[in-house]
Amino acid sequence: GVDLQVCTSKNPTCCNKNMEEKYQAAAKQDIQQALQTSSTTIKFLISCNAAAFQETFEMLIRLAKNYTSTLFCNTYGNMAAETTVRVQEFFTDVGLFLFGTDVSTEEFFNRFFDTLFPVVYNHIINPGLTDISLENAECLQVAKTDIRPFSNIPKKVIGQMGRSLLPSWIFLQALNLGIEVINTTDHLHFSKDCSRALLRMRYCPHCQGLTLSKPCMGCCLNIIWGCLADLTEVDLHWRGYIQSLEELSSAMSGAYDTEHVLLNFHSLVNDALVQAWIHGPGLSEQMNKICGPPVRKPMQSPGCSFDQNKDNQGLKMFSRDSEETPTNRRKEFISHLRHYRAFYGSLVDQLCWNELAAADGLPCWNGEDVVRSYTYHVVGSGIKAQSANPEVEVKGTDPVISQIIDKLKHIIQVI
Repeated sequence: GVDLQVCTSKNPTCCNKNMEEKYQAAAKQDIQQALQTSSTTIKFLISCNAAAFQETFEMLIRLAKNYTSTLFCNTYGNMAAETTVRVQEFFTDVGLFLFGTDVSTEEFFNRFFDTLFPVVYNHIINPGLTDISLENAECLQVAKTDIRPFSNIPKKVIGQMGRSLLPSWIFLQALNLGIEVINTTDHLHFSKDCSRALLRMRYCPHCQGLTLSKPCMGCCLNIIWGCLADLTEVDLHWRGYIQSLEELSSAMSGAYDTEHVLLNFHSLVNDALVQAWIHGPGLSEQMNKICGPPVRKPMQSPGCSFDQNKDNQGLKMFSRDSEETPTNRRKEFISHLRHYRAFYGSLVDQLCWNELAAADGLPCWNGEDVVRSYTYHVVGSGIKAQSANPEVEVKGTDPVISQIIDKLKHIIQVI
């Protein structure tokens, strides 16, 4: 063992350089495994709920589309065939927004009412058995902004839907970020100095035949604090992240929660159509002045082909009497997540006290020999405290961890 780099000893040693390299790889793997094991529960909690909430939002969108299509089939049957594509496109846009695509809510709400107006004009305001020309329809869409055929209903819809969809979008983004943070910290890059320290703590005793010897508590804390200094820097921002999620979850209730607003959308659409019907004669007169009398072309109006029974099973999920509402599920998730606020702050203590180090009062390994107690100074957590670490040299924050911290800061700001 004359060529040993780390496990040097005055006593006889049974290690050679090749064994030392294998032990160093094993020491890093041990800590990596311990990190992944400690985060298993929280990772499972967040990832399962992220998937469950996405599924819930998908079901809500399907039900809201179902309700809206049923409205046109049952109440405005002569318009149903022409509105099918418009309803489909609108709820596709809702889904794209909720699941992370960069689309403007105000834009697709306005597009829905803009494209709906020519159909409403043809069947409710100025009813006939034939269809208006394309030029007439385009003129109606442009003129709609000034004559406000649906009164203030579109503005009300944009206000309510915007206020409810945005928090849900942020909530899903935040959960996905939580998974990303844990995946990143589970696969931490260890510096050369940290790898050597881990080897010295974990396997150098083996080279002297001391296979049952455990490191002294102080030695373990210094080395693990040094190796995981980056993770302890995450602690403050992780706590802020969970607190922000709590606040966001509380705000996603009442009249502006996504469930209420999406499932009530068809009712607001009906209100808009009623407004157009009430003011029909006046609107018809105004439109004739702006666009001229409607130029009609023959058209057969197909019946309603919408399957009203489809997705009705989903109604059971959102029964007001059921405990499995999105709001209740969210509250339960947050109450569980709250237990992990100090996850990164307590990680080092958890590893040393629960797994790696010898119990107080027992003979322990200090990195060089078996002793009664560890005599070096024990540093605290965080990058700054490591300047006095006698076991590991810490040079600065890992850029990957800095990036994760920046993402946590950003989502807290967004919330």
